[in-house]
Amino acid sequence: MQVKTKAIVISSIKFQEKSLIVKCFTQSHGLKSYFVRDAFSGRKSNQKIAYFQPLTILEIEAVHKNKGTLENFKEIKISTPFQTIHSDIYKSTIVMFVSEILHHSIHEEEENESLFSFLETALLWLDHHDEIANFHLILLLETTKYLGFYPDISDIEMRFFEMTEGVFSPFHAISSLTEHETNLFRKLISLKLDNDQKIFHVIERQIVLKILIDYYSFHLDGFKKPKSLDVLKEVFS
Repeated sequence: MQVKTKAIVISSIKFQEKSLIVKCFTQSHGLKSYFVRDAFSGRKSNQKIAYFQPLTILEIEAVHKNKGTLENFKEIKISTPFQTIHSDIYKSTIVMFVSEILHHSIHEEEENESLFSFLETALLWLDHHDEIANFHLILLLETTKYLGFYPDISDIEMRFFEMTEGVFSPFHAISSLTEHETNLFRKLISLKLDNDQKIFHVIERQIVLKILIDYYSFHLDGFKKPKSLDVLKEVFS
């Protein structure tokens, strides 16, 4: 089946000496993996590799055999070239971290256009704004809406947030956040991308990030702590 769709690059892995295996989250068919032959050879190799930087938004034509094997691109172009993401150390570190989170979170080969639209909009926002200290926190929380485990905020004023059920409760259970952690998490839930980015201190931001990583671990089978987490902490310390 021949397909034309937008796609967000989730990861790319070098295969043998010259080729790549590229995992993309496509607008029309969810998660797909593609084989890129000779990505590291020829005069246009640098151009080819540039297409597959983390979270680059592409427009692709591809042949999908849908047999559980690697698919093949026919045509590729960058949908919206990023102006700042790959040249700004803070933004590129965020993108590396978020791409790793998505790699361990999205597993479905089925359309999730609402998640795709959210990620595309968020990445374009990141590219055009400078106050971005809480971007990854807001994105990770908002992504849970599309993955099916956004917190139940009907009792948001309760003292404790219980992680396994994703609810606020007056009682402290084994898997509950402390009252201080719950207050920080409640503050995150109220944030939007255009809010004051200095609402958290550095230590508070690290606490909230740990809460989110733990929350993903509770709700996604096989979720792994991102290797880029330490780099992110170092850059934003």
